[in-house]
Amino acid sequence: MAERRIGAVLCDLDGVLRHWADLADVDRAHGLAPGTVAGAAFRPERLLPAVTGQVGDGEWRALVAADLAEVCGSAERARAVVADWGRQPSRVDPEVLALLGAVRRNVPVVLVSNGTDRLESDLAALGLDGAVDAVVNSARVGAAKPDPRIYLAAAERAGVPPRRCLFVDDTAGHLTTAAALGMSGHHHRDAAGLRAVLDGHGLLRAR
Repeated sequence: MAERRIGAVLCDLDGVLRHWADLADVDRAHGLAPGTVAGAAFRPERLLPAVTGQVGDGEWRALVAADLAEVCGSAERARAVVADWGRQPSRVDPEVLALLGAVRRNVPVVLVSNGTDRLESDLAALGLDGAVDAVVNSARVGAAKPDPRIYLAAAERAGVPPRRCLFVDDTAGHLTTAAALGMSGHHHRDAAGLRAVLDGHGLLRAR
């Protein structure tokens, strides 16, 4: 039995509920070395302003294209690369979605994502906007994981003190902050592991 009663599940989006196609596919399609687009887009000085709302998603991608212009050989080619990146497909993990649906019969589920200002429209396109009780988007909060402020904002949205929250994330470093705030944590690797931890906390059985 769990030592404390969990009152809310705070769940990461990417790598847990949503999975993207391999970004290296975009590199290869344009004759670039694998990791080229990711290296330009996700370096901290380029990514952090986008996921904390300092720049919009469109401006972020335009800046990434400008960064890629030299390696791509032209600004036009760089813009085409970034456009293809923006069209990359994503998929929802149906097992994780079902587990979160079962949890919601007992406690609130809040998505906590380091997202840009397009996150909400992405969720609507995937049919996920009604799949959870709330969404806490770093771009709206102005703080991104592992900044404690986004964790506290998520607990507040759930209406539950941090010590009664279960934080689920596929990035181990993000769980360190959760633990420091007194939250329980689960390092997500697959749906089977998530099912086990949720069941262990009694979150899949009617309360």
